[in-house]
Amino acid sequence: MEPTESLLQRKWRSVAVFLSDLVAVAAAWIAAFALCFDFSPPADYWPLILTSLLALIPAEAAVFRLSGLYLGIWFFSSLPDLRRIMKAIGISALVVAAAMPLIPAPGLPRAVVVLYPALLGLLMGGGRAAYRMWKEHLLYGALGTQGKPVLILGAGRSGAGLVQELARSREWRVVGFLDDDAAKQRRELLGQRVFGPLSELTYWAKILKVNHVILAMPSVSDEIRQRVSTLCMRAGVTAYTVPSTEQILLGRDRVDHVRPVDLEDLLGRSPVRIDTPEIRNLLFDRVVMVTGSGGSIGSELCRQIARLRPAQLVLFENNEYALYALAEELNEHFSDVAIVPLAGDVKDVGWVGDVMRRYAPSVVFHAAAYKHVPLMEEHNSWQAVRNNVFGTYVVALAAQRAKVPKFVLVSTDKAVNPTNVMGASKRLAEMVCQALENGGDGGTRFEMVRFGNVLGSTGSVIPKFRTQIAKGGPVTVTHPEITRYFMSIPEASQLVLEAAAMGKGGEIFVLDMGEPVKIADLARDMIRLSGHTEDDIRIVYTGLRPGEKLYEELLSDGEHTGPTYHPKLRIAKARLVPVGWLDDLLEWLKSATPRSDAEVRRDLRRWVPEYQPATAPALKAIPVTNQESSRL
Repeated sequence: MEPTESLLQRKWRSVAVFLSDLVAVAAAWIAAFALCFDFSPPADYWPLILTSLLALIPAEAAVFRLSGLYLGIWFFSSLPDLRRIMKAIGISALVVAAAMPLIPAPGLPRAVVVLYPALLGLLMGGGRAAYRMWKEHLLYGALGTQGKPVLILGAGRSGAGLVQELARSREWRVVGFLDDDAAKQRRELLGQRVFGPLSELTYWAKILKVNHVILAMPSVSDEIRQRVSTLCMRAGVTAYTVPSTEQILLGRDRVDHVRPVDLEDLLGRSPVRIDTPEIRNLLFDRVVMVTGSGGSIGSELCRQIARLRPAQLVLFENNEYALYALAEELNEHFSDVAIVPLAGDVKDVGWVGDVMRRYAPSVVFHAAAYKHVPLMEEHNSWQAVRNNVFGTYVVALAAQRAKVPKFVLVSTDKAVNPTNVMGASKRLAEMVCQALENGGDGGTRFEMVRFGNVLGSTGSVIPKFRTQIAKGGPVTVTHPEITRYFMSIPEASQLVLEAAAMGKGGEIFVLDMGEPVKIADLARDMIRLSGHTEDDIRIVYTGLRPGEKLYEELLSDGEHTGPTYHPKLRIAKARLVPVGWLDDLLEWLKSATPRSDAEVRRDLRRWVPEYQPATAPALKAIPVTNQESSRL
């Protein structure tokens, strides 16, 4: 807690500081004369000393006031306060020098003109520093031996600021720094030793008996942050990180608000800036509609869109509670945006058409879909196709008939060479949009955006691992070699908006997903991030689930990509949809009789030639020990 005081206390404190500065003026003036004459000023100088003070003190009082010396708070005295003091003393020195010819005999010794401002600066600056040291000792002096010992990684500005802030913390006790800059090593920063490079973390953590480190490197590259995070896990220490420089500069966070290192730090995803003129022109003061708005991607899309101040944001969602919760959140944080929460099923032709006509959106983001691969593979295949394909057709056709300028389909990398019903249904949804784009009059432009898994989305592996770790394990992974692409929900949503702004119609945008990640490695990282070891929590391989494949792809065979002006977006050129294809597909989708899983898989091969259902799982449930896990 920072010290606080009442208005009356602040007034009296300001008066006390002002009076102490005037006492410093008298003391510095007398001391300057004393030093000139070896502490024995001649008797004829004493009248000059005392009478000159009668003029000097009021003059200095005026200079001090006009220089703003009393705007600062003594407890936080720092360089800006010292600069104000130096400025005031400099003006005073000039005044004294200018007055020298006017002073009667025996005259003002020249040495006084030099000694007086130096002594005055020492007394005023030293007094403030001494007060701050005394006050901090009273408030925080006993904290030096309290708190958990912590190493700070990074001896730069953020590290220095962190040391100053944590000196007042009861939770942490800084024991030193590590930094890769050789010029800083074996030296001290604010009384704390810089022991060595980051690569020596394991050694120094053991020597200093440290179980916690803080990454004070808010502006380093993603690769360095990822490497340091990995070093922390290998050293067996719990890693925390400081807010980004941008968050600190914008006043959204403080340097001492540390948080645990999370998976986004390990995956090294760079932040995406989306407030571009193109996106603002697309969304600002427009009516925007988002289907599936209560889902992970849909809700984040709504948050990003609301920040750009649309005239109206239409939320279309089948889950009542998710719709209610999102509407409440948006109304609280974006009170100047008209939020329209609409409950409904994307397959409801009449209701969807009525919504499009009534609200006339400028852009529709279609994020509603069934996405869970194993769940849609067995027992629910027909519903997956109906929702993902027919639902897309209903919304897209309604948008086309209502002359909506832009329709954006949120797709998936599982639509590439699909091995499961969910992926094949999303590829079919893309093809529906392609067919409408090719067969329309150009009034509505259709665009599709593919990306992989998002961190923490509903039903994804990350929340599942967290739950399993909280229960003490085991953590279940389907296969030791299974890999996936990952990005954060905000990043995926922001890139969807970027793609929507640049699309001209008919494109399939592919997001840069970075490097694929082994799910087994992800499980190990999460175990370590939780403060456990693989001795504490086992990893068990359960075998590939229905419809799963080991590796995800972002482009189909025969497709190629072209660059865009955004480094994280490329355009895939997919094969063309045959003429008359859509009519045949709709006849199948509108079947009154539900189809079995086997029938759906059989028919999907007709509509999506690249669809090849996955073979039976190759690996059954196998508990893996530490040694076996490290060898796989």
